[in-house]
Amino acid sequence: MGTGRRARARRDATARALLATLLTAGLAAGCTASNGPGDDGRGASRTSRPAGTDETHADDRPPVLAVKIDNASAARPQTGLESADVVYVEQVEGGLSRLMAVYATRLPESVGPVRSVREADLELLRQFDRPILAFSGAQGRLLPLIDRAPLEPLTPATSGTEAGVYVRGTTRSAPHNLFLQPRRLMDGPPGRASLTTGFRQGPPPPGGEPTGTRTVRYPAARFTFSWSDAHGRWLVSMDGTPTLTARGEPVAPATVVVQYVTVRPSDYHDSRGNNTPYTETVGSGKATVLRDGRAHDVRWSRPDASDGTAFTTDDGTEVNFAQGQVWVVYAEAA
Repeated sequence: MGTGRRARARRDATARALLATLLTAGLAAGCTASNGPGDDGRGASRTSRPAGTDETHADDRPPVLAVKIDNASAARPQTGLESADVVYVEQVEGGLSRLMAVYATRLPESVGPVRSVREADLELLRQFDRPILAFSGAQGRLLPLIDRAPLEPLTPATSGTEAGVYVRGTTRSAPHNLFLQPRRLMDGPPGRASLTTGFRQGPPPPGGEPTGTRTVRYPAARFTFSWSDAHGRWLVSMDGTPTLTARGEPVAPATVVVQYVTVRPSDYHDSRGNNTPYTETVGSGKATVLRDGRAHDVRWSRPDASDGTAFTTDDGTEVNFAQGQVWVVYAEAA
């Protein structure tokens, strides 16, 4: 066995062993909040992997790591966001937003603040082959769906806290102070091959409209992406404030996708009675791909939840993305 394969085998064994410890102990909610399922402060939500579940990944690919990240003003600046390969932006209760960061090629020292999962996240993540999903907890009614989903749930159970996988920060108050330390979980990143969805890298499609900025609005949140010639990237602003890393550097994806989807009410509500929106990521529709200072109107298609999302021009040609981080912003279709 080659050095790379031995390293991967050790990494996978470490991840499986730690996950088994966490799941055996039971996965506790570990995070309080005011605007989401499982964030009621009681810390009672628990889930475990049913016995006999097949944990084998297709082609022995190690799983990507997906982390549900807080996006309230008190949670900023987030940590580890700049290391993600893909950042998804989705609407939650009260018209606010949360992020889902997916890591395949780099593992930061810390990611967070980590928050609770939503029903729509389970469908979103089906396009990755059995990912590890790090989250702080979930509404009790959602736990059976999480148990049946093809993913590895990772929450701050007592054993996980003792192992240092999750830590509580001292400079912020709960629920905005829970952080994941991915390098305590995995020896190294799983690699680009684990990004089993439609993010092809290559030359841009022809044409496109020269674009300096693009803004996406939710009822109570706003995202603006501004092209920077100096950085060769799109600078992110949230609610009118530049998005910075914990070191004070701009968060700047190479490609931004504004994907127009159906956002409908779900069967879930938060502790204040606000309905949890369900973002439908299976189907087809319009999208705008921002790269290299231009906007390209394209189509997206995902026939089944287990399929990756394909982005094509009107003639069916697959659309390439620029090398670097991708942000996918789910915007409500008109």
